[in-house]
Amino acid sequence: MKEYTIENLEERISYHFKKRELLLQAMTHSSFTNEQKKEKTPNYERLEFLGDAVLELVSSEYLFETMGNVAEGTLTKKRASMVCEPSLAFCAKDLELGKYMRLGKGEEATGGRTRESIIADGMEAVIGAIYLDGGMEEAKKFIYRFILNDLENKQLFYDSKSNLQELVQANFKAEIVYELAGENGPEHNKSFTVKVYLGKEVVGEGNGKTKKAAEQQAAYQALLRLREQGYVFKKH
Repeated sequence: MKEYTIENLEERISYHFKKRELLLQAMTHSSFTNEQKKEKTPNYERLEFLGDAVLELVSSEYLFETMGNVAEGTLTKKRASMVCEPSLAFCAKDLELGKYMRLGKGEEATGGRTRESIIADGMEAVIGAIYLDGGMEEAKKFIYRFILNDLENKQLFYDSKSNLQELVQANFKAEIVYELAGENGPEHNKSFTVKVYLGKEVVGEGNGKTKKAAEQQAAYQALLRLREQGYVFKKH
């Protein structure tokens, strides 16, 4: 059975800390700290604050260098979509970051390990921890490797359900319905299959670690199929 230890997380993120306590802090939620009676462990909030600033700088530089002659307003909107909570949570899920976090019993019981707000904050805290331990260059490597990679497909994935909805509303009278078609794997590592219907016709199918992720993938496949048929989503 896979162990979700700090040492294993270092392997996962391809960075080994000189001060491992920084990574431990980055994985400590305030609910865990609040339950400790003696020698309270610092939580991730200060590291998150720092990581947020580092991420904004690195992503701003990335956009400045890769999107020449693009207006400031457009760059600002693009950056906001890249580093928003759902985007960071999506990247955190790829790393299974929630499984490495230290949560209080109450937070654990209410699904904190998969809560987007928590794992997105954890992602920023890891950036802050790497920055303190290894400097800007190492933090930048992490951001490029796990956040700024494959941006075009990530953006399409984030927007696929809303894009599909708008495309269908503009061209069809039928409604979109998402249906859970199957579940596989043990409780701690399930995968879901979802089909998306346009009226009575299946127009896409997706798989994911969560139902939401499977729906997004199904919507993406539906978009591709409808585009092949000549229907084009017009971005505003």
